[in-house]
Amino acid sequence: MDRFVTRRRAQADQPSGNIDDSREVVEEPPEIVGVDSNGSAAGGESSPSPQAKKTDKPLPFMGMKVRRRANLLRECNGDYIDVPSDPYLSRILRKQGDGKVLFADKVLRFTGTGKIKRRILLITDLAIYIIDPDSDVLKRRIALAAVDKLCMSELNDDFFAIVIPSEYDCLMASTRKTEIVNTLLEATKSKSEYELEVFRSNRFEYNAAADTVKEVEFEEVDGNVRTKFTRKENH
Repeated sequence: MDRFVTRRRAQADQPSGNIDDSREVVEEPPEIVGVDSNGSAAGGESSPSPQAKKTDKPLPFMGMKVRRRANLLRECNGDYIDVPSDPYLSRILRKQGDGKVLFADKVLRFTGTGKIKRRILLITDLAIYIIDPDSDVLKRRIALAAVDKLCMSELNDDFFAIVIPSEYDCLMASTRKTEIVNTLLEATKSKSEYELEVFRSNRFEYNAAADTVKEVEFEEVDGNVRTKFTRKENH
């Protein structure tokens, strides 16, 4: 595979003096408490109501619960949904000429409009697949060669952003974040000898959509990680 072409863009933690407050629009943050292995909100006090699931409204969200150490140290299995036994997922991979699954699990994806969608995340040695688990429809395929960097906080939350300069970025949450990041690092390096950058900061920007830039800020409060999303106006 040819060397990856990396196109950097300024991603974050700008000094406060360089931020034009007049161009920022602070959104009311959606509020979650953790994500379980099925990509569902964890913690009884903040679980979404059945009505919220049916109408596909943003889930309630106060910030991601700090992950327990046991979650960080647990054994990594890779495929948590048994992709070979699912004919729909197997068909998607065959159509793309891809078959070696390195990681598969349900996650939460944050859309450009602030909604939270349950998705299946598949990582192969060639690409990242984002699939709707309800309709078995491939929503997005991202070649590993297109990934510029990964962004995450310095805290033990479940958020991570995949930065794709040629497209829009992808912000997701999973209790298996550490395994996902390590899988992407190893897959990228094994194919190209390119060391994927991992950017760690409690504040970073990402392209939530083709025409939408957002900043997400993380703060640990009373054992939880509180998040604040700010929409940046186009210059």
